Amino acid sequence: MKHVFESFVAMRYVSDRAGRREGRGFVRFVTGVGVGGVAVGVAALLLALSIVHGFSREITAKIEGLGAHVQIESQTDAPLRNVAAIAEDVSGIGGVVGVRRVVENFVLLRRSATQVDGVVLSGVEQLPPFLVDRLVAGGEDLEGGAGVIIGKTLADLQNITVGDRITVFAFSGRGSGSVAVTKPRVKQFHVVGIYETSLDDFDEIYVFADLGTVAGLIDYAPNSVTRLDVTVDPEADRTNVVEAIEAKYGFPVMVKPIEEVHRSLFAWVELQESIIPVVIGFIVLVAVFNIGGILLMMVMEKTRSLGILVSMGANRKSVRNLVLTLAGVIGLVGITIGELLALLLAFLQKRFDLIPLPADAYYMKTAPIELNPVDFIVVAVVTLLLCVAFAYIPARIASKLDPIRVIRFH
Repeated sequence: MKHVFESFVAMRYVSDRAGRREGRGFVRFVTGVGVGGVAVGVAALLLALSIVHGFSREITAKIEGLGAHVQIESQTDAPLRNVAAIAEDVSGIGGVVGVRRVVENFVLLRRSATQVDGVVLSGVEQLPPFLVDRLVAGGEDLEGGAGVIIGKTLADLQNITVGDRITVFAFSGRGSGSVAVTKPRVKQFHVVGIYETSLDDFDEIYVFADLGTVAGLIDYAPNSVTRLDVTVDPEADRTNVVEAIEAKYGFPVMVKPIEEVHRSLFAWVELQESIIPVVIGFIVLVAVFNIGGILLMMVMEKTRSLGILVSMGANRKSVRNLVLTLAGVIGLVGITIGELLALLLAFLQKRFDLIPLPADAYYMKTAPIELNPVDFIVVAVVTLLLCVAFAYIPARIASKLDPIRVIRFH
């Protein structure tokens, strides 16, 4: 009951009736400006945070889906050997849920006499689930080594469709551990599927085929691969898994978490997460700063009313609290509208993809959204505190009004 008086008067000041009673809509106008500024700032900040979180989630999911959480490979130019025993040992480590064998090498892919591109031919036991979900044509069956699955970017560049035949020229220098370049091995495949990840660099370069077929094509010795892709349980600590694998094997085995493999890309994502919220946050700061000026104008407009309140017994502390409460009301209404607006825009973006993105620059075709309740709570609390803090100077000015002089000159 302590602040009922201040709250009641503050609500009267910001209500429509208060504006009409003064004979003009000044109070309503400046209140609307304050509320609108806070609402726009809060909505923009929450949307920016949601897009950044969604962007980080999508990029991480794509990278992990294409390469697993941890990669085991050789530190030398030779392939990783004795992989059956290594895969069995790694599978027994706590937190590991899967180990995939991968054979990769650079090859030349020819669609016709005038269409030749350098690509990475990746031999897998089966297509990763991430790519299976992103097939846009054909299927995932590699048909016993005769089929390949290519990216949509490469398919568009070479005008390849499902069922077309392609020729691969492979060199076996790396497979033998030698740097010598030998006569290429040539094999024909037919395209059985086309995938699209929106990672244009990946979709243009990576071609998937049967593990054994690729190993034979590049002359890998039996029980040898380019690397092992290790999938880790989301609840497990990846650092512990990496340390456990490193403790089992020394040179030439090298263990790298996916964050290290794609360090530059993850660093770019972290930079976005750091800069964008700060830049958009200045919008909120400007809106909150304006509340101080708006309240100062309201104090000047309501000087007579405040003087009458003081003459009727309201002390200076009550007047100060009245202005601070008024700032809190404006801030709270603006925050509520801003958060509802952010939710509405987030829903529309998820439903209709209103914000398109160039896939070659952002690795996705539309801005992703991931709403985080913690963001909504933190933004609301901090914004409300800032609104009240920036109202301190107008509150002090109002509390020092001399009721006798105010009433005399009004």
